[in-house]
Amino acid sequence: MEPYELIRSGRKTLALEITRDCRVLVRAPRRLSKAQIDAFVAKHQTWIARHLEQQRRRAALAPPAPTPAELAALKEKARQLLLPKVAFWSEKMGLVPTGVRITAARTRYGSCSGKNSLCFSCFLANAPEAAVDLVVVHELCHIRVKNHGPAFYALLEQTLPDWRARKQLLR
Repeated sequence: MEPYELIRSGRKTLALEITRDCRVLVRAPRRLSKAQIDAFVAKHQTWIARHLEQQRRRAALAPPAPTPAELAALKEKARQLLLPKVAFWSEKMGLVPTGVRITAARTRYGSCSGKNSLCFSCFLANAPEAAVDLVVVHELCHIRVKNHGPAFYALLEQTLPDWRARKQLLR
């Protein structure tokens, strides 16, 4: 059986996760016995092996992580690129964020908090400009509509009719 890291919490179900650094995480309820957890892991060995292999292939192909200096330079580049775009699209859409932050997030390009503060990944600075505009407009739309329902997409479509083509640029 593949070794795993166990994280117990107040959850009610068991979950498996393969991390970017190829560790197997098992999330489990606090009171579930170790025997039941081991049985769950054993039952999912095929799934674990398949996903570990996929993650190892991804890790081998991925570029090396940026150094702190490279990350700082990328954040500054993103700040120079994103702040004027946020100002432009905010004025055009009549939506004003309460703040803008640049982070080193790797799993999402942007987010909008419940208090209308926008957060963007510095890695967005490496994307095509049309894609950057999409992410900025997408997050600004969340100031008015907090979900991805029909009203959200209507607002996005109204502002950027070609948003679907721009989204392809992010892939």
